[in-house]
Amino acid sequence: MFTLICFALKEEAAPFHKIAARHPGIVTLIVGIGRQNAEKSVRSFLATSSPELVLTCGFAGGLKPNLNLGDVVFELSAHNAQLTTRLLAAGAKPVTFFCADRIATTGTEKQALHYQTHADAVEMESAAIHAVCAEKNISCATVRVISDTAHEDLPLDFNALAKPDKSLDFGKLFLAVAKSPGKIGALMQLQKKTKFAAEQLAGVLEKIISP
Repeated sequence: MFTLICFALKEEAAPFHKIAARHPGIVTLIVGIGRQNAEKSVRSFLATSSPELVLTCGFAGGLKPNLNLGDVVFELSAHNAQLTTRLLAAGAKPVTFFCADRIATTGTEKQALHYQTHADAVEMESAAIHAVCAEKNISCATVRVISDTAHEDLPLDFNALAKPDKSLDFGKLFLAVAKSPGKIGALMQLQKKTKFAAEQLAGVLEKIISP
């Protein structure tokens, strides 16, 4: 039996890949951004494999004001006392997630989502992954890390810089930066924050997969 750990982006998974290499019972899968990509990737994987547990991992935006950068948060699809105990012991916090169809890029947008959904954090893939796992009676949990807080504005509207498959269009990104060179510092700071967040997530995941 093995555990499948899904990430939307390779940047989210990078610190954990080194850890996963030391654990033969762990398989990682990059599913892409958004529900459609996530469902397609996970459905394809599960057509030929049957993990004991699926974790949907990566970055999340904070909707609840008291969630901080680097906080690891989780939600289970069904009661699992052993996994809950491991997550709590590793320092993760139980929350509710909202699975969105677009990146929440401003504090105002996140505040509105918090008011509308009463969720604590927002991401874009987990609902689809949970649904596929439910069809196949596979346990599933969301384990995410806060990469931007409730009041924080992202430096650019990444929705406008996405390709149809929701991946980042670097041509559009370079053009946006050329038009607003003052954003370079904020983008570099965002890169540092996401790297830190990914490392925090990897640390918690290492604790919950270790015997």
